[in-house]
Amino acid sequence: MRTLQRVTVTAAIGLAVLLSAGHQASAQTKIGAVLSVTGPASFLGDPEKKTLEIYVDEINAKGGVNGQKLQLIVYDDAGNANNARTFATRLVEEDKIDAMVGGSTTGSTLAMIPVFEDAKIPFISLAGAIQIIEPVHKWVFKTPHTDKMACEKIFADLKHRNLTTIAMISGTDAFGKSMRDQCVAVAPQAGIKIATEESYGPRDSDMTPQLTKIHNTAGVQAVVNPGFGQGPAIVTRNYRQLGIKLPFYQSHGVASKQFIELAGPAAEGVRLPAAALLIADKLPNKDPQKPVVVNYTRTYQQKSGQAVSTFGGHAYDGLMILVQAMQRAKSADKSKVRDEIEKTKGYIGTGGIVNMSPTDHMGLDLSAFHMLEIKGGDWTLVPGT
Repeated sequence: MRTLQRVTVTAAIGLAVLLSAGHQASAQTKIGAVLSVTGPASFLGDPEKKTLEIYVDEINAKGGVNGQKLQLIVYDDAGNANNARTFATRLVEEDKIDAMVGGSTTGSTLAMIPVFEDAKIPFISLAGAIQIIEPVHKWVFKTPHTDKMACEKIFADLKHRNLTTIAMISGTDAFGKSMRDQCVAVAPQAGIKIATEESYGPRDSDMTPQLTKIHNTAGVQAVVNPGFGQGPAIVTRNYRQLGIKLPFYQSHGVASKQFIELAGPAAEGVRLPAAALLIADKLPNKDPQKPVVVNYTRTYQQKSGQAVSTFGGHAYDGLMILVQAMQRAKSADKSKVRDEIEKTKGYIGTGGIVNMSPTDHMGLDLSAFHMLEIKGGDWTLVPGT
C-alpha cells in the first residue's frame, strides 16, 4: 500500500513538473494593437500593422524577449473611436495583454486612454496630438512628433522665408482640430499672424469655397493646412485648381507617398515637417539615425512590397521602445515595464533620438523634425532645416 502511495505521489509530481514545463514553453508576452487598418485612416494603420507583424516575427525568430515569444493581437477600429474603446476593453478583459502599441489616430487614442489607465497597462500611442501626453498620463506614451512641434517647425520655416501672415484651413477631425488649436496658441510667440481661418469635414469632397475666401483675403502670404487623411490631398488639388501661388504647408499627418499619389502633380512645391525616415538615402553618413532608417526602409519594402511612411516608423519605434523596456525590466511585469519606458534615454529610432522622463512621455525635441518639400513626386530636404 505504501509503495502504491509512493508511486502515485511520484507520478503526480512528475505530471505537475510536465504541466509547469509545458506552461513555460507556451508562455507568451501579449502585445495588443488597435489600428485603423481599414477606413479613412488606413494609410496610417496598414503600414503600422505590417510593421508590427514583420518585427514581432523577427524578434520571435531570435527567441523572443526574456525567453518568451511575443503574441501580437491586432484589432481594426476602421478609424472609429467608439470601436477603438470597445477593442481596448476586449484586450484588457478577454485577451489579458501585457502592453499596448497602437492607436493610429488621435480620436482613437483619446478614447482608449481611460481604459489602459484604469487597467494599469503600458500604452504607447502612434498618434500625433499633444493632448495624448500633455498633461502626462502615468501609463500613456507616444512615438510621433506632436502637432505643436509641427506648428513650430512650419512657423520657423515661414520666418526664414520672411513670411509672417498666414491663412489656415483645418480638418475638423481630432488631429486637425488639435493642431489648429496648437498653431493658434504658438503663433504670437513665433511672430506669425493668422489673418483668416477656414475648416472642412472628413467627408467633404470640395474645399474650393473655403480656399476662395482665403485667396480673397488681403495680406495673406502663405497657407497652412492642419489635417490628415484624404482631406489634405483634396485641399491640395483644389488649391492648384484655383491657381493660388502662395507657399502651401501641410502637416506631418500626410507624411506618406500615398499623399503624393492622391494629390498628384498638385503636390509639387508643398512643404511639411517630417521625420528623417522619408529621406533615409539623403541623410549624411554621419547622421546617427541613418543606419536605423535605412535598415527599416530596406526591411519594410522587401517584406511588404510598399514604400515606407513615417507611420510604419512610429510603430517600429513603439515596439522597440517597449521591447527594450522589457529587456531592462527582465520581465513583462506591467509596472516595471512602465517605469523602464519612462526611463528611455538615447533610443535612436525612425522618428528621432528619444529621451523620456516623468514629465515627457514622448522624448523628442524639434531637432527630430526635418522640413521637406515635394519635388518631382518625391521628398526633398529643404536646405538649412
